[in-house]
Amino acid sequence: MSAMQSFSIFSKAIANNRLSQYIIMKGTHFTVIAFTLLAFACSLASAFDPSPLQDFCVAINDIKNGVFVNGKFCEDPKLAVAEDFFFSGLNKPGNTSNLVGSNVTTVSVDQIPGLNTLGISLVRIDYAPYGLNPPHTHPRGTEILVVIKGTLYVGFVTSNPDNRLFTKILNPGDVFVFPIGLIHFQFNIGKTEAVAFAGLSSQNAGVITIANAVFGSNPLINPDVLTKAFQLDKTVVQYLQSRFWSD
Repeated sequence: MSAMQSFSIFSKAIANNRLSQYIIMKGTHFTVIAFTLLAFACSLASAFDPSPLQDFCVAINDIKNGVFVNGKFCEDPKLAVAEDFFFSGLNKPGNTSNLVGSNVTTVSVDQIPGLNTLGISLVRIDYAPYGLNPPHTHPRGTEILVVIKGTLYVGFVTSNPDNRLFTKILNPGDVFVFPIGLIHFQFNIGKTEAVAFAGLSSQNAGVITIANAVFGSNPLINPDVLTKAFQLDKTVVQYLQSRFWSD
């Protein structure tokens, strides 16, 4: 097939909107061009990084020292049983006898092995009267929450520079979404206990509780850093660190 014939056929195909892009090479055949387009499409389809399923995964050259993968190792599917996809206990209230008055019962890949690679997990959150699920983020997942019992004041804050606060008062049956990575919270504003369930778009969404991470890191952040960052007296910072840090 000549180059002119190839060009003519390509022009007709383009006119009929059958191709979105093409490559013209003098003296080549359609077979070569087709394989070129296929290879290009395949390269685009695979040109992305998988979402991380832990805080970090340091690359190594010697696989003998590898102790973690992005996710968990998979067993032979033939060995899977129903229990690999099952969890029991979300009907039981969590213990809210703590300083913040809330408890999160997590059902992730650690509780249901069958969740591995499926990109989803679930939590039950119990709140004592005026209990708080304090400001925190999920670095690897969006959260969708539904209230089952009680009344919650919930909200999230957008990223810099706007730092917009979105809040809502939720009653039983109400649903609210917390976008991935954004600081959010839930506060029981009622005089009775509250219960909510939430789905997360990761088998291991992770959680960073802001106060604990900032004032209770291990080792502690230099108080001078936090004094300047929060515009507080250094003694106040040291007091907060004493409240959140444990060796």
